[in-house]
Amino acid sequence: MNDATEHPAPHGRPDPDAWEAACAEDLAAERARRREQYGQGAPGSAGDELRKLIDAVADKVAGLRLPPAAAAAQGAVQQLVDAAKAVVEPVVERNPEVFDHLASAGSELLAAYRAAVRGQEQRWTRRAADDGGDGGGDAGGDGGDAPGGPERIDLD
Repeated sequence: MNDATEHPAPHGRPDPDAWEAACAEDLAAERARRREQYGQGAPGSAGDELRKLIDAVADKVAGLRLPPAAAAAQGAVQQLVDAAKAVVEPVVERNPEVFDHLASAGSELLAAYRAAVRGQEQRWTRRAADDGGDGGGDAGGDGGDAPGGPERIDLD
């Protein structure tokens, strides 16, 4: 990754946009890597995927065959979908990179969550093996939480 020391600003001052430039370079490199790995059939940007999702939901709602009593509800849902589409479309047009960044952030959060859960599962498995392999824990000998009770998961 690039930083201000690799691309120093003129006059020896740190470049205030160095982080933004480095992130943009990393994002472009990741996109190029994915295009190379998956070819042109790879999904589009997150904004394009959001548009496709909204269009698919609108098509599904429009294609529903409901009894006359539910037609009013279908109309209300269709209006809601159309309103969401009207709100999202200009935002995606003005800021397509935002959705890519949000998708990347979501992926990072999911990876962090998985790592935390995986670590906790390993601790539970180790504790169950230490308790004799029954997985039930000890009802009161070690000062820990009662079996089945709440337990703190350390995310550090």
